[in-house]
Amino acid sequence: MFIVMLRFTEHMAKAGEFMEGHKAWIAQGFADGVFLLVGSLKPNQGGAVVAHNLSHAELAQRVNDDPFVAENVVSAEIIEIEPARLDERLHFLDTSD
Repeated sequence: MFIVMLRFTEHMAKAGEFMEGHKAWIAQGFADGVFLLVGSLKPNQGGAVVAHNLSHAELAQRVNDDPFVAENVVSAEIIEIEPARLDERLHFLDTSD
C-alpha cells in the first residue's frame, strides 16, 4: 500500500491549466482499482493519494503521468506502507496471505 504526497511547487499557479487532465488521471486511477482515496492537504498544500494493487515502479510511472507532476505543479513523494495491523474493515489491504 502506498501514500503519494503531491505537494505544490512554486508553479502552483499553473494548476488551473492542467486541472482537467489531473481530474482525468484521478478518475483513471479509481477505474483501474488502484486508488482508494484522494484528498487535499490542508491548508492549500497540495494533495494525497492512497493506492494499492501495484508495484512501486508501476505507481511511480502512474504518478509521473499525472499532468500536475509532469508540468511541475506538484512534487511527488511515494511512501510505501506494509500494514502490520488492520481494522477488519480494511482486511482487503492485507497482502501477507
